[in-house]
Amino acid sequence: MSPLRPTPPSPRSAPTAPLPAPLRRVRTWLATLGALLVLLLATAAPASAHAALLQTDPAQNSVVATEPTAVTLTFSETVSLSSDSVRVLDPSGKAVDLGNPGHAGGRGDTASVGLRPGLGNGTYTVAWRAVSADTHVVGGAFTFSIGAASSTTVSTTQLQNSEIDGTVAALYGTGRAVAYGAFALLVGAAAFVLICWPRGARLQSVQRLLMTGWVGLLAATVTVLLARGPYEHGSGFSQVFDLTLVRGTLDERLGTALAARLLLLAAAGVFLSLLVGQLGQESPAAATAGTAPTTGTAPTTGTAATTGDPEEEELRRLEQRAAERPQREARLALGIGGAVLALGLAATWAAADHAAVGIQVGLALPLDMLHLMAMACWLGGLVTLVLALRNGAGAREAGRFSTVALTAVSTLVATGLYQAWRGVGSWSALTGTNYGQLLLVKVGLVLVMVGTAWFSRRWTGRLRQAAAAGASTAATGTAVDGAAVDEAAADDLVDAAVTASPAEQAGSTDTETAGSAASTTPVDPAREAQLARQRAALATAEVHRAQRGTPLQAGLRRSVLIEAIVAIGVLITTTLLTNSAPGRTAAVAAASAPSAPGAPAGGSSPAAPRTVQLKIPYDTGGTEAGAKGTALLTVNPATTGANQLTLEVTDTGGKPVDVPETQLSFTLPDRDLGPLPVTLAKSGTGRWTGTAQIPLGGEWVAAVVVRSSPIDQDTETKQLTIGG
Repeated sequence: MSPLRPTPPSPRSAPTAPLPAPLRRVRTWLATLGALLVLLLATAAPASAHAALLQTDPAQNSVVATEPTAVTLTFSETVSLSSDSVRVLDPSGKAVDLGNPGHAGGRGDTASVGLRPGLGNGTYTVAWRAVSADTHVVGGAFTFSIGAASSTTVSTTQLQNSEIDGTVAALYGTGRAVAYGAFALLVGAAAFVLICWPRGARLQSVQRLLMTGWVGLLAATVTVLLARGPYEHGSGFSQVFDLTLVRGTLDERLGTALAARLLLLAAAGVFLSLLVGQLGQESPAAATAGTAPTTGTAPTTGTAATTGDPEEEELRRLEQRAAERPQREARLALGIGGAVLALGLAATWAAADHAAVGIQVGLALPLDMLHLMAMACWLGGLVTLVLALRNGAGAREAGRFSTVALTAVSTLVATGLYQAWRGVGSWSALTGTNYGQLLLVKVGLVLVMVGTAWFSRRWTGRLRQAAAAGASTAATGTAVDGAAVDEAAADDLVDAAVTASPAEQAGSTDTETAGSAASTTPVDPAREAQLARQRAALATAEVHRAQRGTPLQAGLRRSVLIEAIVAIGVLITTTLLTNSAPGRTAAVAAASAPSAPGAPAGGSSPAAPRTVQLKIPYDTGGTEAGAKGTALLTVNPATTGANQLTLEVTDTGGKPVDVPETQLSFTLPDRDLGPLPVTLAKSGTGRWTGTAQIPLGGEWVAAVVVRSSPIDQDTETKQLTIGG
């Protein structure tokens, strides 16, 4: 240790001053976010994503007296069908459907396939597979019987488990996960270079990072495009390169989004070449002002020795700003172009995922794009910051990224709350569904990242203090860490100087006597080799010192590296979330799932049969017979599954009366199901009958429409409890 330098107190021994005001702000933010989350989940409106099977005809596990002519499935949202989306197998496993299913009555939320005539008695198995409006594949199987139930060689469990080839599913899932990570790396690295570290574009390591993101996203997109067809149709890995399946994928919403992503990636390749070409060259201002080398530990671009003349210094600053203007304009143009490309890439996810269906699509799409952009700027920027800290970046670059990260995290919190409200909607779905549990895991990981980022901001603040103190004592060469001297870095410099002094002295002596010794003393090859080795050792030590940096830089690198590692878990959880049905839809799907033969449709224990009668007064406002009276609705057995309905219309005197038309439908507001219309057939004076398939238990609302003339009608509703 040099005797000329006083021994400073250790930075760790310095007491940390209390920060009551920031802590109060943190508590206020947490309380506000918590209250907002409670409000959103408590007042959630229904949303739709991932189609859920709501109703089948024939009903699941039912026994029908006569053979049906078709099998019809009703879903919670629009579905896309292929030639084998619905298959019907007889007890021996032979296909009895006519193939090429379509939408019943042109309704996009149905799938119907015709059956061959002459079907015998026994148990038939229906296997179905469709694509939801949010591009996710859903499927399942159930049974129904004609005449009486029988044994069957077909297993519904095996049908459901054998729909997707394991290799194809792994390839498809990996492609989606890699695409998220590559997008974050590409956008985050480019944003970091443009905003925080322009001179980093000159480094090959940064250029490799940008190309890794670009190539990774390109490869992942092609992989998803090729694997989508076999994944959707349940075929094997051998069909990955089937051009017919690829063409079918391109006709879907997801295929269109993938094709657009490939076109945007072509433009992104041009953007990267411009980025490296414009920022990868040393600016004239840096060249004339003595820019610090890339490998330096504390680069200071555009600084020059002060002369003490204020006018001369002001003139020099103006000249420097004028010389830097072309690069500033280039960064602005590149920033605008890069933002447009990044938003376009984010839209290829938003337009083909949960945000594209359900409620408030017009708001959900842009917020989902912002969420992806913020995620990329934060996570991809973290990876680039780790690299930057090993290549000469200091407090200035870390401080700039700290501001970017704070903005990104704030955007993530705001858009994430909205997505949680839209996708989950209730506390029970938050803890009782796979989607809600994954969301809790993601929130936990993000909180860990935010906590680590707080430590990173503290390291950044100390680096700023050290840089400011170092600038004020630059003339004496004193290295300051905050308010203390960085002993480790100073000792390294002294040791290097002592080690190099013989070589430097020898070199100096050789230089001073070179003229006279050249004619009298021959060059010693061994001595020259020794000097070359010493110079190489000094250069290597300098590079290692630059990469290792000061203890403050090492601490910042460690905290940022932890953030980057946790970010990998966030990306994996995000991929699993996009492949999971949102909480609301998952609850509906679970309640509507096919149950074992003989069990009720919801899979719950059978409720006691009962007959429910609803008296519903009505008044159409007309003067003809039946314009005012009572509609008596009888529901039997008022449980999930098939229910026999009778609607009797009487006038004010209680006598049956015919009216031109009656309509009946059921709605379950808690699950946003319905209205489910019921076809009524006239069976007598003022009497109509029909059958309704009620998929779920709960508080339903029956809506009765009575029309007494071409212009007079009335709609009345009444609540009805359906047992599970």
